[in-house]
Amino acid sequence: MADGAKTIDVELLGRTYRVACNDGEREALMQAVAYLDGKMNEIRVAGKVTGGERIAVMAALNIAHELLSTKLGGGYDIGQIKRRIATLDGKLDAALAQQEKLF
Repeated sequence: MADGAKTIDVELLGRTYRVACNDGEREALMQAVAYLDGKMNEIRVAGKVTGGERIAVMAALNIAHELLSTKLGGGYDIGQIKRRIATLDGKLDAALAQQEKLF
């Protein structure tokens, strides 16, 4: 296990799994777990696929498809959106700082 990594328990489709997670990545891991669990539950509820392993594989395929669609321009580029938001945030901070000088 890497330095700073700890094991935490996560739950997917009602089953508990123990995974290693670095200290600063817990929140991102929990978001990923929630997303995957939601996808798996959608597939389970649809009733077309049975068995935890098959549901997990179908969820993985769906998520991989979403990722590749985004990377290939068929969807949103989240990284680009985050960079643009950071740029706008910096511009807003600069504009507000100038306004504070007026008072």
